[in-house]
Amino acid sequence: MLTVNKLLPQGQGLASVLLKRAATIELGWDVRQKSRFDATDSTGRALGVFLPRGTVVRGGDVLVAEDGTMIRVQAAPQPVLVVRPCAEHGSAFDLVRAAYHLGNRHVQIELQADHLKIEPDHVLADMLRAMHLTVKEEQAAFEPEGGAYAAGGHDHGHAHAEPATRGKPIGIAIKPAATPHVHGPGCNHDHDHGHGHGHKH
Repeated sequence: MLTVNKLLPQGQGLASVLLKRAATIELGWDVRQKSRFDATDSTGRALGVFLPRGTVVRGGDVLVAEDGTMIRVQAAPQPVLVVRPCAEHGSAFDLVRAAYHLGNRHVQIELQADHLKIEPDHVLADMLRAMHLTVKEEQAAFEPEGGAYAAGGHDHGHAHAEPATRGKPIGIAIKPAATPHVHGPGCNHDHDHGHGHGHKH
């Protein structure tokens, strides 16, 4: 087994020709958030990965083995819930509101400009549909946010000042819509509008 104990975030400083030549490894999010795991790369080599505690491996990162060889990490497609605003009645603000509510529940979220991704959870899916968002299960790579105070993480080459609000509650006013959200036949929220939103167990 080949030992790996070094990670280069996004292959920083490596020539693209080296990255293209490197072996690859496909890992799901459940493995990539661990600092110690075993895996097999695209050439069939068994790897024992021992990274500093708290390290999160992202798609595009490069692992360096003890013999100097490099392994490029790919985020494996996995079941995720993709959350989007209603195409007919929604707005980008609906996603902000959804992220706020998911964050209050300490849910890991991948944030994109036009959608959110979370791991499958039927209770959260029902909550999001009740907020008039569309929720679809897909197979896709999952790269959740690391969090504002995550240890380690990826250094983007600039420092951030400590927020003045750290440790203090932040008030965010959520204004109800001026007009109620009315569903039409084209409003696809993946639920039956003729029935309630009760949880199925």
